[in-house]
Amino acid sequence: MSRGPRPHRALAEAIPIAKARGIIQMALSGPERIFDIAIISKIPVTFTRVMFAPEIFLSLQQLGTEFKDEITQLRIIARDAAIAAELWLRSKHGTWRFFLVMPDSLIEIDREGKRLLSGPALA
Repeated sequence: MSRGPRPHRALAEAIPIAKARGIIQMALSGPERIFDIAIISKIPVTFTRVMFAPEIFLSLQQLGTEFKDEITQLRIIARDAAIAAELWLRSKHGTWRFFLVMPDSLIEIDREGKRLLSGPALA
């Protein structure tokens, strides 16, 4: 379940980031919401959940615990090479971190959706 209201400041700042990657569709608010933004581009179509992170520089393991519910919900989305699910986190200071949510791992990526070269994966 959701841990509170939608992060409006983070969502407002996430929209231009998402638009740089393709056409966007915002999800309606509600208790069954799994994602906030769908990004439609050539490949992949990306379903993104945008969250406020009080502690942005946690380890992948700590983030996996802190955002367990959101990650679990994103893992419900069926995926293949053409569909991706991402978790975007924003701090109170405007710092962003982006993660590709895989069925059994969490991989840090950049704002364009590319894997960070030095970024580890959480199994």
